[in-house]
Amino acid sequence: MLRNELENYLHQLLDTARFQDYCPNGLQVEGRDRIEKIITGVTASLELLKAAITHEADAVIVHHGYFWRGENPCITGMKHRRIALLMQHRINLFAYHLPLDFHPELG
Repeated sequence: MLRNELENYLHQLLDTARFQDYCPNGLQVEGRDRIEKIITGVTASLELLKAAITHEADAVIVHHGYFWRGENPCITGMKHRRIALLMQHRINLFAYHLPLDFHPELG
């Protein structure tokens, strides 16, 4: 599946347009164009990213991503290390906050 196909599917499945959220829902870090293996988790933690690398995932889908309204936008420290890992391994990061909170089956 292509990255944009997965993103479109997730936006439709989770009805993202209906939410005014504290973070961007959808693709937060761009990786490979083609996605065959996906890892999921609650938070885009270092442990989850290491698991994605170990299992050669093309994408990670989480509830809590990296960018939040009111948060310092600088990409330094922990955030820099995690984003650098994603970029180095060309892993896509998708995050969906309120759409997952309100989804009757997936949230």
